[in-house]
Amino acid sequence: MKYRFTTVITKEEALYIARALELGVVSQGDTVEESENNLKEAVELYLEGESAPINKKYDHAPIVTSLEVEYA
Repeated sequence: MKYRFTTVITKEEALYIARALELGVVSQGDTVEESENNLKEAVELYLEGESAPINKKYDHAPIVTSLEVEYA
């Protein structure tokens, strides 16, 4: 069965950090592609250890929005 998770990739210094928001799983890589591939592997390993039915646990996507603040 296939599942889709919301992924955010940010650059932090020399590395790209990839996060699967619904799971809280994080990985990294030297490129966007590498960080995404590493995250996919990390998510697969994470899900192998889950005992709850996955389609009940992860059926709500997070709300992704932006925040605007003033800074002097």
